Amino acid sequence: MQSRAPSITSFAVVVIIALCSGTQAWGFVDEPAKPVISDDQDLQVEELNTELIDSLTKQLKQKDKIDPANAEAVNLYSARGDVLMFLGEFEKAEADYLHMVKLQPELDTSHWRLGIAMFFANHPKQAAAQFDKYNSFDNVDRENGIWRYLSHYRAFGKEEARRQLLRYETDDRPPFKEVYRLFDGSLTPEEVLKAIPDDLPAASRESRLFYSHLYIGMNQVVEGNTDEAKISLRTATLNPWPRKAGFGPDYMWHIGRLQYRELQKVKPSP
Repeated sequence: MQSRAPSITSFAVVVIIALCSGTQAWGFVDEPAKPVISDDQDLQVEELNTELIDSLTKQLKQKDKIDPANAEAVNLYSARGDVLMFLGEFEKAEADYLHMVKLQPELDTSHWRLGIAMFFANHPKQAAAQFDKYNSFDNVDRENGIWRYLSHYRAFGKEEARRQLLRYETDDRPPFKEVYRLFDGSLTPEEVLKAIPDDLPAASRESRLFYSHLYIGMNQVVEGNTDEAKISLRTATLNPWPRKAGFGPDYMWHIGRLQYRELQKVKPSP
């Protein structure tokens, strides 16, 4: 930062240059530029939301009543819980997922969707406990460790979340080895993204970009960096790969979309 402020005339020139060029021309500012929100991209996301809400609402009407005595009740609660989750009805989704566990207790330890619903329903302590259960089921999956960290952050703060961060010794599917290092502070978001090779097959690269942007964004959410989180989560939402890649990636795509939708309700920082 310069030792003295520029004159009003030079300040006006800098403003004009910055507005015309679209770059950060503020020579006397040492902070990074605020992320730019694209109206066109927001419109794309809104169109996706409108289409999905209409479709999901129709699906929900078809799943209105569930008889717990029905032999298919667990599957019915699972399907309705997903629809409720994708509609942003987090507490109702949590309730349906809990019904599944009540009817079939052996599902509890592997029920990562329940943990995510608890997180979004603002029950972070319960969410953290659910992800602890999942770790006993699969102690290699760093994605579970990420959600456990996010839940601990919400419940107890960053220092305690980092203290309790799970340590993994076995390699995980890419890009989670690098993404996980974001949460212990050993990699920055930029370094996580740079770790993705440019010469990968298109689907593999898009997969790694999706998960990287999603979890960079979720970390920015819990840290209160709303403007940056909007950029990351919007990028994840507009990535076409997860919607074609199977149940798990598609579910996580909805999670990024829903979190971005929540952030859109927050006014940008001045």
